[in-house]
Amino acid sequence: MDHGLFTMPSHPPERKLFDGHQWDLQQLRWADELGFSEAWIGEHHTAPWEPHPSPDLLVAQALMQTKRMRIGPGGFLMPYHHPAELANRVAMLDHLAQGRLNFGVAASGLPSDWSMFNVDGMSGQNRDMTRESLDIILRLWSDEPEFDYKGKYWHVTKTGTMFGTLRPHIFPFQKPHPPIGVAGLSKGSDTLKLAGERGFWPMSLNLNPGYVSSHWDAVEEGAARSKRTPKRSDWRMVREVFVADTDAEALRLSAGGMMGRMMTEYFLPLLAAFGFTEYLKHDPSVPDSDVTPEYCAKHNWLIGSPATVSDKLNSLYEEVGGFGTLLVFCFDYSENPKAWHHSMELLAKEVMPRFKGMVPK
Repeated sequence: MDHGLFTMPSHPPERKLFDGHQWDLQQLRWADELGFSEAWIGEHHTAPWEPHPSPDLLVAQALMQTKRMRIGPGGFLMPYHHPAELANRVAMLDHLAQGRLNFGVAASGLPSDWSMFNVDGMSGQNRDMTRESLDIILRLWSDEPEFDYKGKYWHVTKTGTMFGTLRPHIFPFQKPHPPIGVAGLSKGSDTLKLAGERGFWPMSLNLNPGYVSSHWDAVEEGAARSKRTPKRSDWRMVREVFVADTDAEALRLSAGGMMGRMMTEYFLPLLAAFGFTEYLKHDPSVPDSDVTPEYCAKHNWLIGSPATVSDKLNSLYEEVGGFGTLLVFCFDYSENPKAWHHSMELLAKEVMPRFKGMVPK
């Protein structure tokens, strides 16, 4: 099992955008130094707690400040980008990365983002746009010499040579393209079906393990459409993680720290508004009011001493049927950086070595 980072990125609303960006870069440098295998950076436009609308800017800077870790957007919100422009931008970023770029794609799930860009997410337009955009990008990156694509949302033409010298010429460094990861949240997620259908890496976001285990059903359903056999080793699992010297200290620093504040002020109310609170429960009979940071710390998060986190990670692995990479959900601990760095260090040096030989069937 490998381990990496998944950052929305998350910052409290009072944090200046520059300062938040610097904290994100610090986490990425630490992860690279500690042997984390990869990092994914999200895109959002209207969420003050998730204030990064251009993950490629952070990726580009992080590539210059790290040496070995793979980094990528996790992911670009496809409905909000012209596919021809994004194809060229990602291809150029792949050359800057010299083989270290991952390409994450997402359909966008925030109604406020849908509103800003006039996308009808309630009808599934965002998902349809994501599929169409990705089809166009992959065709632009292919060796297909020319085409004229008239889709429902975009009209893109790949021309032959014009005026003796002008032609599409920007292609990815990795062949045929960077690895593609797709994040999913809901049961029967269309994006996770897309991952299975196209052989992309599925990434399950941080809900109750019993609920997340259903995500693999969506991957397999998509894979059946194209007669593929999906590999659980490609499956990424996003989890809240905090490792400390003792269980009590881990609880104090997580639920009692920025993790707890972000959950209380933003994430738990947002999931409740979406009707997702039930997907955080270990038992459906639990009242919604009981789903607090402390409850999540007990039932969903991987927090505690190295021994406790190892036990919880092993239980998670068994409950969902196996996965290939644990992605640590990132929080802004810039006011207590030593605690967050120590957690990353304990995870890398004392927890994950116990799982290196664990390969899902």
